[in-house]
Amino acid sequence: MFKRSFTSKGFTSKGRAGKSAKPSKKKYDEQAKEKMQQKVEKVDNPPSAGSALTSPIITMVVGHDQRLFAAHEDVLSVSPYFRTALKEKFLDDGAKQLALPDEEPEILSCVLEFLYKGDYYPRIFRGKRRDSWHLENAQDLQQTGGCGSSEATIFHHGVGDVVLRDTVVYCTAEKFGLEELKHIALRKQGLQIGIPADVILRSARYAYDNTPDTESRLRAHYLALIIRSRKTFKRSGTMQMEMEKGGKLFFDLFVAMCNHMDDLAEIR
Repeated sequence: MFKRSFTSKGFTSKGRAGKSAKPSKKKYDEQAKEKMQQKVEKVDNPPSAGSALTSPIITMVVGHDQRLFAAHEDVLSVSPYFRTALKEKFLDDGAKQLALPDEEPEILSCVLEFLYKGDYYPRIFRGKRRDSWHLENAQDLQQTGGCGSSEATIFHHGVGDVVLRDTVVYCTAEKFGLEELKHIALRKQGLQIGIPADVILRSARYAYDNTPDTESRLRAHYLALIIRSRKTFKRSGTMQMEMEKGGKLFFDLFVAMCNHMDDLAEIR
């Protein structure tokens, strides 16, 4: 069932209050330098770096086109899904290979980039204002080198149409047991604007089909998005066709709409 969710002073050695000694500028500069170094090391050395890069290389055959990917075993083993899948997966020459026919190569590329670097392209940055975020300028080739895709949507072969890329990343992270990747994907999706109504509805269905009923963050995101854009969806023929198909998505949407109207009534 969908759950409603929108919703020192220093002391002297004698124990009395006293004036704390002001640290010297040299000491302050050293502390600031140390903190900055720690931040750099944290970014440049994600949990999967270091000794993991000396582990065996795993080959992955991905998608209906059977594209080949390679990654270090210890890096992949950060994911509970891969850790289980890699057990006793040996070829005759002792190498390990995984078949992932149902995964989209572009999405697996995002997953691998996250495992190695802690994010995927385009990267997300905290803004100057509190709790504000933005995506790197994907069109700035001098800064980004033109690597990766900056499109909000991808063509998903299993769906047979375009869906929101970050939604697929989120669902894949759910499958692979990568909670931090889910957090990043959801935050990135919240920054996307100007998405057509049919893409939103198709992506919402994909989200419902590929997450458990206990999952609420991505589902709640879509419900809130549709409610905020209700004027557009009222005029959408796609919305009518989708609602005629039924399913848990639209029951949750009905409940969310009722909650929204109750909130408005209480405010009035």
